[in-house]
Amino acid sequence: MIALIRYNFATTLHTQRYLPPVFLFLGLLAVLTVNGGGSLPAAYASAAGALFVSSAWLATAVLGVDDPAQRAIVVVSAGRSLKVLLASVLSVLLGCLVLLVTGLVFPLWMGSYRLTPAGLLLGVEAQLTGACTGIAIGLPCSRLLFRRQGHALLTAVALLMGTLFTQGLPPLNRLLRLMATTDDPARLLAPGGAMLLVAVALLATATAATQFLSGGKP
Repeated sequence: MIALIRYNFATTLHTQRYLPPVFLFLGLLAVLTVNGGGSLPAAYASAAGALFVSSAWLATAVLGVDDPAQRAIVVVSAGRSLKVLLASVLSVLLGCLVLLVTGLVFPLWMGSYRLTPAGLLLGVEAQLTGACTGIAIGLPCSRLLFRRQGHALLTAVALLMGTLFTQGLPPLNRLLRLMATTDDPARLLAPGGAMLLVAVALLATATAATQFLSGGKP
């Protein structure tokens, strides 16, 4: 598994397909949080939303690095297509962790917020929720299931918009609304943890569905 993760990082870095989602995240983070102040949960809600969109794009980028022939070679070398898919998911999660740290620090650096341990923990919960939900959308919209990029893009945009803006829909919309309207981060830790569990369940379901629908094919 470690070798597959290293392979994913090497190929993704070499092709530079990580750059657009990373730049998108940094751009959204700058626009939404720079020179801000007041409620830290609201700032971290913006960071979570930015990571949500970027993680979906990053997932499709990592899964689309190899063409079908090259992926077939990787699957044969690994022994199981599921192992290759899980390594890709873990690679995207590790990349999102790097962005998560940026999402925690940048608002504090560029804005004026009162930092508390509860606020920092809530920021971690919110961004992990955004990352897991975004990857769950990116997996079925990847090259494994869509051969036409236009169809994949339309599907991804529809799922992203629906997940982000459908009022009260867990895990992301519900959590972001709570963070935008509640100043006390300590009160949101329990709901944030519950939404994170929902997001992890969505990611597990999306991974299983992608593996099943792809039929284990490269």
